[in-house]
Amino acid sequence: MNGGVRALGVAESAAGDRSATVAGAVVRADRTVDGLVLDSWTVGGTDATATVVDCWERLAREDVQYVLVAGIAPAWFNVLDLHEVHDAVERPVLSVSFEASEGLEPALRDAFGDDTEELATRLDTYDRQPSRERVELNGETCFVRAVGCDADTASEVVEGFTPAGGRPEPVRVARLCARAGDDYRHRERG
Repeated sequence: MNGGVRALGVAESAAGDRSATVAGAVVRADRTVDGLVLDSWTVGGTDATATVVDCWERLAREDVQYVLVAGIAPAWFNVLDLHEVHDAVERPVLSVSFEASEGLEPALRDAFGDDTEELATRLDTYDRQPSRERVELNGETCFVRAVGCDADTASEVVEGFTPAGGRPEPVRVARLCARAGDDYRHRERG
């Protein structure tokens, strides 16, 4: 992959009681950080999709070719709609996770009960998402859902943005930035 290709990585820090700090990091394939934005989404809410789109819009970076998000259900099941993000940004959108899973439905049912609107909303969004594909990265495994590109391209993108270790640089840098932002928020409140 050309070193100048850019991706927006979006990740959160550990969720607080009501909101989680979110960061967007524009990172080139050669590992150069090229832009940052901070935001938040609601713990247990349904605003993660809108927050990713807001990060994209606030950065206003037409040179970014891919969007990589950490996971599919951040901040206590604030389920992302990758199709909606793709429609808004008009770029391939990849959700990257790092743990094997049989799926979120049992956990969603445990968290929200069997016959609630909260459960129905999340299951509807979750069920529309593409399946996860296993990708091997430098001896480690990640799982990728992709909208806007096929599985082979998604694998190439993730590999191209992961020169070492098992986490793509845009997601890794976004998580570091979110943690720093979260630490700052908590110190300011304290």
